[in-house]
Amino acid sequence: MIIGVRRLEALPREESLRLLGSTSLGRVVFTHLALPAIRPVNHIVENGKILIRTHMGSAIVSAVDGTGTVVAYEADMIDPGDHLGWSVIVVGKASLLTDPVEIARYQQVLQPWLSGTMDDVIAITTDMVDGFRLTGEQA
Repeated sequence: MIIGVRRLEALPREESLRLLGSTSLGRVVFTHLALPAIRPVNHIVENGKILIRTHMGSAIVSAVDGTGTVVAYEADMIDPGDHLGWSVIVVGKASLLTDPVEIARYQQVLQPWLSGTMDDVIAITTDMVDGFRLTGEQA
């Protein structure tokens, strides 16, 4: 397929969060040692929040404080052949969950892709959501 005209169209918040929930891999962006850091993580979207699991001592756990650390989260689905698809970027506050019942629940429903102990669960609010779809018309 030859793509002629390409457009980047903004997506509404609801559609952006739906698309974010349709994939399980994203990237969390945070500050580590006063510099930007990016880590690939798997996630779920539930009740307007992004939830990830990680292990004690990880850079993201060290960066998240009790007041809600501002982070960015990005996920996309771009076709490698025609380069069409979507991208969603979220800016929100990340906090460690502390309720043992909540933590146990997410340890069941959110299975990490990495081996090892992943006892910590981080919730990211979806304060700012920007979604885009890259579309094209056949030439």
